[in-house]
Amino acid sequence: MAARLVVFSLSLPSTPNHGINQPFLLGPPPRFRAALRCQSIPDSSQPQEKLSVDNEVSAASKVAAEPSQASSSSSGFPESPNRDINRRVAAASVVAALALFLSTRLDFGISLKDLTASALPYEEALSNGKPTVVEFYADWCEVCRELAPDVYKIEQQYKDKVNFVMLNVDNTKWEQELDEFGVEGIPHFAFLDRQGNEEGNVVGRLPRQYLVENVNALAAGKQSIPHARAVGQYSSAEARKVHQVTDPLSHG
Repeated sequence: MAARLVVFSLSLPSTPNHGINQPFLLGPPPRFRAALRCQSIPDSSQPQEKLSVDNEVSAASKVAAEPSQASSSSSGFPESPNRDINRRVAAASVVAALALFLSTRLDFGISLKDLTASALPYEEALSNGKPTVVEFYADWCEVCRELAPDVYKIEQQYKDKVNFVMLNVDNTKWEQELDEFGVEGIPHFAFLDRQGNEEGNVVGRLPRQYLVENVNALAAGKQSIPHARAVGQYSSAEARKVHQVTDPLSHG
């Protein structure tokens, strides 16, 4: 509490003496005029208290504001998904869908037409100095269609070292080759060395490893293949539907 100093001023009534000394007479006490003047002394503590309070309020405001500013600066954007996140999710979905499509196609969607499109012409294969795998097939052959995905995978793995040729038994253009390689059942795989000489053949549905090991032996330049003569379930070549191909360059 602020201290206050009370100052009393006393004034005595003046008695005119007109220059004559008069004796002091006892009588009623003179009237005192008391003037009470209250003067407030400025309290030096008030501004300090106010300044202290203001400083505390200002500090509290800064502390309250700092978390929100830190949160805003650290994130930069609201926590809810924004356009950038949506684009990334969409891109990831597209990549996943594409990978699934390719995987499905490699395992189940490869057709004989795909193999024919990627195969080399027979004449070119015999002249480029590489070993060659010749597959005799037909579009109606169930086993040929079933083995197409495996043949495609092996071809993609060894295509830089080994030629892959597809010959359609329904095409009369290949009558001589049918007789030369003794094709009675399809699919018929003939394995030729770099000079075009047959080292062996595999016919019908057999474990994929048979094809892989034979092709690997050709690519390595070995003098023989591990499965020179193997026969599984096949379609008879006697059921072929012969037709004349108008395009002389066709190897199908």
